[in-house]
Amino acid sequence: MNIKEAKEQIKNAMTAYFTKDRFGNYVIPVEKQRPVFLMGPPGIGKTAIMEQIAQELGVGLVSYSMTHHTRQSALGLPFIETKNYGGKEYSVSEYTMSEIIASVYDMMEDTGLKEGILFLDEINCVSETLAPSMLQFLQYKVFGRHRVPDGWIVVTAGNPPEYNNSVRDFDIVTWDRLKRIDVDPDYDVWKEYAYKYGVHAAVMTYLDIKKADFYKIETTVDGKSFVTARGWSDLSDMIRLYEQHNLKVTESLVGQYLQNRKIAKDFAVYYDLFNKYKADYQVDKILAGEPVEVIKGRAKAARFDERLSLLGLLLDAVTGELHEVCNEENAQKSLLEVLKAVRLELVRPGSRPDEVLDRQITKRQKDLETGKRAGSLSDDDRFAIDSTISALDEERAILMEKQPENGQAAFALLKGDFDSRTKQLKKHADEAGKKLSNVFRFCEDVFQDGQEMVILVTELTISYYGAHFISRYGCKEYFDHNRELLFYERQKEIISELESLEL
Repeated sequence: MNIKEAKEQIKNAMTAYFTKDRFGNYVIPVEKQRPVFLMGPPGIGKTAIMEQIAQELGVGLVSYSMTHHTRQSALGLPFIETKNYGGKEYSVSEYTMSEIIASVYDMMEDTGLKEGILFLDEINCVSETLAPSMLQFLQYKVFGRHRVPDGWIVVTAGNPPEYNNSVRDFDIVTWDRLKRIDVDPDYDVWKEYAYKYGVHAAVMTYLDIKKADFYKIETTVDGKSFVTARGWSDLSDMIRLYEQHNLKVTESLVGQYLQNRKIAKDFAVYYDLFNKYKADYQVDKILAGEPVEVIKGRAKAARFDERLSLLGLLLDAVTGELHEVCNEENAQKSLLEVLKAVRLELVRPGSRPDEVLDRQITKRQKDLETGKRAGSLSDDDRFAIDSTISALDEERAILMEKQPENGQAAFALLKGDFDSRTKQLKKHADEAGKKLSNVFRFCEDVFQDGQEMVILVTELTISYYGAHFISRYGCKEYFDHNRELLFYERQKEIISELESLEL
């Protein structure tokens, strides 16, 4: 199965494992909750989906790569304990708590989360001295004398032997105690992730043209040659930082992430061409609804691969705007929840508005730190909390300057500031909506009813922020073309579900 299906399988297993009866006991006893084993080639996103699952379910995540552990760090250190058996004293070997198990308890203490995921990567590549203890752990979830705490699900991952010479095969007894999920690379599924996490448009459009280059592992006379999903994602991050600092992206840099000489060279050449398109087509003018005729003429005469690159540039620019609006809306929703709580506190006799806001700021700061430690916050979640803290700091400054007479007057000032922020959000959403419409108008003029329009509508539909923005604010051109291209009925249910979300 692909990584998206594997993610759903793990989430469903966790839902089942976390289910309790009316007495508070787990319906599936802890000892019968099979650890999940993700088997798949390297770099396809096994670790990434564990972070996503923890964020989506609001549980803790403790991750370890087992190749870095010795028997002592995993099992614990031995010490001598004196025990009395039948009236005689004996010296008995005991073990301190495993570093891995201790990390789970530390997470629970630091965050207050009682349920979570213990993710052990490269589980079938452990050292020879650790292998027996590892097999015992998979069967009984125990390191030494210490068990994984109740409420913590064990998820493991490993590579097939053809990708790693250090792989140790499990016996049937061990396999029969695991919930095995085999995962294969899938570009179309990765593409959904790539849109949400802002993978560079040059990477996206290159892979649209050359999908076979998405994932490739070969054995050559010079050794292993490979390109993975992780490599493309990490390269994208580095390209954005190089561009931010006006550093040149070279074939040498690309080859550090895409360890296949031909693919690295092809992408480096394409990246230079992509930047030429970016300069030539003046994307900002297209988004502003002011494209010059010579640009339209060039787009009409362009080859299909150049048109795909242009679409990638337009989608990257406009979805960036839609992403900002979605983030601002989430931040505004977060601020609204805080102000509801503040209003209740301000009506109490003797309450001081500045102290009320201070408590809310401290709470959000604690939420931020807890979420970071637990690994349960996405980038969007962090943005919402950071934005809320910033807004509360600004509102506190307003209260200190205005010195309202009572709680009611203080809340009126806070509401006025909130209303102002809401107007700014609406203005930004209107501007983003116009840019989206301008992209459609440009493509209508240039591509008319060609397959480029099919691609534009489809890409906006699978884009996380494109779909969310359109469901919230609408886009006449999108729905018109969606209906014309016979996607409307298929997507109507998705859009309906999105519209029902409390954004």
